[in-house]
Formats: sequence, C-alpha cells, structure tokens
Amino acid sequence: MKTLKILKYTFTLIGAAMLFGAFASYSSTSAFIERATETRGIVTELAVSRSSDSTSYYPIVAFQDASGRQIEFQSRSGSNPPSFKRGERVSVLYEPSVPENAQINSFFSLWGMSLIAGGLGLVFTLVGAGVVLFGVLRGRSKAYLAKHGTEVLAKFSSVEQNTSLTVNGRNPFRIVCQWQHPQTGDLHVFRSGNLWFDPSNHIERDTVPVLVDESNLKRYWVDTSFLPKLAG
Repeated sequence: MKTLKILKYTFTLIGAAMLFGAFASYSSTSAFIERATETRGIVTELAVSRSSDSTSYYPIVAFQDASGRQIEFQSRSGSNPPSFKRGERVSVLYEPSVPENAQINSFFSLWGMSLIAGGLGLVFTLVGAGVVLFGVLRGRSKAYLAKHGTEVLAKFSSVEQNTSLTVNGRNPFRIVCQWQHPQTGDLHVFRSGNLWFDPSNHIERDTVPVLVDESNLKRYWVDTSFLPKLAG
C-alpha cells in the first residue's frame, strides 16, 4: 500500500532529523557550558504559555553580570507544575559577551531539549527502520523459499482482518489456510501477507499453495499470486 510505504520512510527521515537536532543541541549546550560564567540570580516572574490542551510556566530570571549590569532573561524550558517559584534564587550560566543568552544552571534547562528531541527521534527512527527492515527480511525469506522451499497445498480455511495493523483507519486482510503434515500428523496454520482488499470473492479453490522450509515449518510463504492485483 502506497500510504504505508510513504509512512515508513517519512518516520525514518523525521527520526533521523530529530536525532541530528538532538546531537546539535547537545553540542551547542556543551560548548556554552565551557564558555559560560556562573553567578546567582532570582526568579522574578513566571511567564505563562497556554495552548489548546496545556499550560506551561517559564521562569523569568534577573541577575547581575560581571560588569554590574542588570540582566533579565526567560528560560527556554517550561513545565507544569512550575519547576521554580517566584523569589527563588537559582544558579545562572551566561557568556560575558552575550549575557542575555543566559540559562538556568539545572539539568532540564540545559539538557531538556536534547533529551526530548533525542527520545522522539529514537522512537520515530526505530518505528520507521523497523518497518523497512521487516520488509527487507520478508523479501529475503520469500526469495529463499522460492529457491529452496517445498510447495505444499494447504486447505483454505478463512479470510481474517489483521487488527494489529491499521493504516488510514483500515485493517488489511489475510488468507488463513491449514495443512496436515503427512508424516507427523501435526496440523499447521498458515497466514498470508497483508492484503489491502478483501480477497473472499476471488478465492475459487479449496487449496492454496504454500512454500515451506522443511527444516523449519514456521518459515513459510503463502502464494497469493492467483489473486487479482490491486490497482495503484
């Protein structure tokens, strides 16, 4: 399905971009700390930022730089409940050349952006890369079975929807078939790959060809080439 293909590469690209952003933020903060001078400041106010579903409080801090100038800045990180209260004294890091770019010397104020971007980037990358890797491994398994597998005829059982996967509010279909091993008598249930249309009306046979690995019957591929192709 085109939407799924687009999504898996979009997730991977977004994740990679966010990981790059997290690394850039980490490098920038590390360089800032090396150049910075530490002093004490006081929280004079809490700036309120509201969105449709949340409210965050950003501390406004005043401090005096080495030349005696009074500097005021708003922290880049906010929270709810507030991490600081009005009148609280805090440690401040600033560069003497640009004291207006000061930051509160706390873990989240310094590293929060890197952590959030890195965490989200890792999730997006793992999801996207996982789907891509699954497709690659599935393709290799199919190629291996086409060359080395044994074809068996499994009895058509039913068509089910794969509710574990949803794309654009839709669940794909899978053909379910059964095969009894002639030597062991064990019953094996095979499921086809995901189909983005209901194949029920196109199955005019009692059996479905399945390629199996005789050394590992959990490795198989249900041949659905007899079905009509879904128009792009």
